[in-house]
Amino acid sequence: MSVAGAGKSTLAVAIAERLDAAFIEADDLHSAEAKIQMAAGVPLTDEDRWPWLTRVAMRVRDEGQAGPVVVACSALRRAYRDALVRDSGMDLVFVHVHGSDEELAARIGQRTGHFMPASMLDSQLATLEHLDADEHGIVIPLVMPIEEAADAALEFLG
Repeated sequence: MSVAGAGKSTLAVAIAERLDAAFIEADDLHSAEAKIQMAAGVPLTDEDRWPWLTRVAMRVRDEGQAGPVVVACSALRRAYRDALVRDSGMDLVFVHVHGSDEELAARIGQRTGHFMPASMLDSQLATLEHLDADEHGIVIPLVMPIEEAADAALEFLG
């Protein structure tokens, strides 16, 4: 989980490969309308996000029946994470890739070929609710090399 450009997909793929797990890119499950909206620099509302989160949860549930699943999903708010757990019926662990606002801005500024423009970072940071102590998850510094980050996440998973 994280804001756009933090490297959550890269880390999720690395973890999925090590676990021989299915990988789900939640961005692929956004509606065409939502992608157009975000590409235009218009933040999604909760009403826009709920159907998407339901699609993500259902995909996690379906893929999870065959084995482990790793998902790259922003999951910015506690309510979104709670819905993913509830609606998927799975025991989810959240890996929050995070850094300073400056680090995140530099990272998203380097990204190319994604529908989410760098101008959306501020709205994502405003929406972000960090993991609460009672949520099953770990925070990984975005400056940590990907192999070390994957190691840390897998160590947390046990």
